[in-house]
Amino acid sequence: MDRVYRRQRYVYDFTRRYYLFGRDRLIRDLSLRPGASLIEVGCGTARNLIAIARAYPGTRLYGLDASEAMLESARMAVRRAGLEQRIFLKQGLAEDLAPAQFGVENFENVLFSYSLSMIPDWRGALAAGSAALSPSGRLHVVDFGDLTGLGKLAERAMRGWLTLFHVTPRVEFLAALERVAGKTGHLTLLFGRYAFIFSQGKM
Repeated sequence: MDRVYRRQRYVYDFTRRYYLFGRDRLIRDLSLRPGASLIEVGCGTARNLIAIARAYPGTRLYGLDASEAMLESARMAVRRAGLEQRIFLKQGLAEDLAPAQFGVENFENVLFSYSLSMIPDWRGALAAGSAALSPSGRLHVVDFGDLTGLGKLAERAMRGWLTLFHVTPRVEFLAALERVAGKTGHLTLLFGRYAFIFSQGKM
């Protein structure tokens, strides 16, 4: 991951805002109370964590990322934002997530924002994220959908483009979410099934 992001990290936030849709909508809908805890798995440059910290004063925020290069940028951003006492960052693999890494028992919220589509062992990452939740905790995911509503040509072009960035939409995960949506959580599909937002209780 460091090889991939060593240079990309400098333009990551500027470029990604044009196609990583739904992140700010998910943040607006988190409804975090003061004192609540949240970890973002695959936090990248800490863009989301900084936005969450500003939107929800008093929350305790954590970030885990596999890339030390990205975390270098994240630490700089957190420091510039003056949030070093509220946002705590660690390097590690998503499937190895454990609250003890951060000196806590569990997290009330676990967030995956466009990271499952880049994590090779995404099932392991989901399992670890679920296991890290408190008994009443909530899982939140925003990521690429199956793209089938874009039309065949656009879907094919988009998939080819995403492959250049080591991104694989987890279509089987979305299909599973559609089967349980309404029973265990809320699912929102964005235009053309380009992306989805999902929030639920502990799996």
